[in-house]
Amino acid sequence: MRRAYITVVAILLPVTSAAQQPAPVERLGTVRFDNSCSSAAQPAFNRAVALLHSFEFRDAITGFNQTLASDPGCGIAHWGLALSIWGNPFVPARKAEALLERGLAAVQQGRAAGARTQRERDFIEAAARLYEDFRSIDQPARLTAYRVAMAALAARYPDDIEASIFSALSMAISADPADKTFSVQLEAGRRFENLFARFPEHPGLAHYIIHTYDVPAIANRAQQAAVRYAAIAPTAPHALHMPSHTFTRIGNWGESIASNLASSAAAKRVEGTSEELHAIDYLMYAYLQTGRDSAARAILAELPSIVARFDPARPTGAAPASAAFFAIAAIPARYALERGAWTEGATLEVKRTPYAWADAVTFFARAIGAARSGDAAAARAQASELASLRDRLVEQKEAYWVEQAEIQLLAAAAWIAFAEKRNGEALALMRDAARREDATEKSAVTPGPLAPARELLGEMLLEMGQPAAALVEFRQALLHEPNRYRTVAGAARAAASAGNRTAARRYYALLLELTRRGDRPGRRELSAARRAVAH
Repeated sequence: MRRAYITVVAILLPVTSAAQQPAPVERLGTVRFDNSCSSAAQPAFNRAVALLHSFEFRDAITGFNQTLASDPGCGIAHWGLALSIWGNPFVPARKAEALLERGLAAVQQGRAAGARTQRERDFIEAAARLYEDFRSIDQPARLTAYRVAMAALAARYPDDIEASIFSALSMAISADPADKTFSVQLEAGRRFENLFARFPEHPGLAHYIIHTYDVPAIANRAQQAAVRYAAIAPTAPHALHMPSHTFTRIGNWGESIASNLASSAAAKRVEGTSEELHAIDYLMYAYLQTGRDSAARAILAELPSIVARFDPARPTGAAPASAAFFAIAAIPARYALERGAWTEGATLEVKRTPYAWADAVTFFARAIGAARSGDAAAARAQASELASLRDRLVEQKEAYWVEQAEIQLLAAAAWIAFAEKRNGEALALMRDAARREDATEKSAVTPGPLAPARELLGEMLLEMGQPAAALVEFRQALLHEPNRYRTVAGAARAAASAGNRTAARRYYALLLELTRRGDRPGRRELSAARRAVAH
């Protein structure tokens, strides 16, 4: 067996610029994966594993196929293909049947190739748990079976670093988002951190720490990894983007903007349009939190040209086609709702996609926009479309997205009731939406909700003339979504209306700090903030 400590550097990427300047020298970090493949196959195999750890799946698949071209008996390369075909394991959507067929074929080919060691056969059999019997065993159960298999493999080979990494990863991806103790994430994160201290140039360890802690209550634990990951694998577009997950969770918008500018440029260079769209959705979100509406508007203007390059049949990196469709819907919806441009939200263009949960973004924004514009009838029509999408998700057994659609429906119904002056019912519905949203977590596909339910509840209470109660809700919302512009602005307004000048001044000062590099004069809330802080 060959011991492979590989620092993947010094490979020139193709020339891509109009001036025919070479792209940067490829740097993907340092990986170690013992294997029995031929010497000729080693460089391609280890580069593919490094790409797999950064979720650069298209190039990883190419690399594993190159490995097999050099050594057809390298059965472990089929394991790499099976995991690359699975795609981003942190995306909660169910895998398509065609994808599952391809992954199962890779497993079967790995078995047929006759992997040369028991350890390699064990890796292949663990990957098989993701695919076998997919028509009769649901995805959560298969993920659990994979976790059990990887735990057994890691226990069997306690000195195998890659076995330990993939075992901890199997824990993180199978964690229940409704478990607010985060016990599984914390244990997986502890394992990653211990390994990261020993192998600080490993791309997967930094990457998985960020994903594992990608919830508000524990996101601060990922800050060191977030700072390090882009330096470990700077030519992987996803490695440039991933730090923004942590920066978003802790409300560090400047770093999120820098991260996604770099990622979107890198993704564009390698024609990774899905990843580019995913990055600019995060970028749009961060621009809007800092009052940089003109920069956000520029993204919106550029979106059609990016969409024109998007080929959903051509997979690229970590962001699958579904994430790209989500971004295409979310970017204009965010631009409208974050600015309180309710009429714009109500009239967003409907572009149907293969994914009901992506389509739900548009109809939710249209429903909220119409209701908050006072057009309850139009809002009800949009909510009806949203309910139809929820029903499709139920049929597709997309449990996570069913719950997200239910939360959206409750919020839409609440604002419809408010538009119709049924205030008691409106508050009850909005409180239910907030409670249910508190009980779940966001998907990795999105930087955050289009309009957090508890923030919407605070805004409704303000509209009802209950500023003290509104302030309670805004404060609670900021614990989950720190440094959000609308939440901070709402808290400032609520505190001022409740006569709490100290709190109002504090929130207005925070709003001005968040928008320090924003447009001038900026949104209307900033005028009140400047007056409050000046006195």
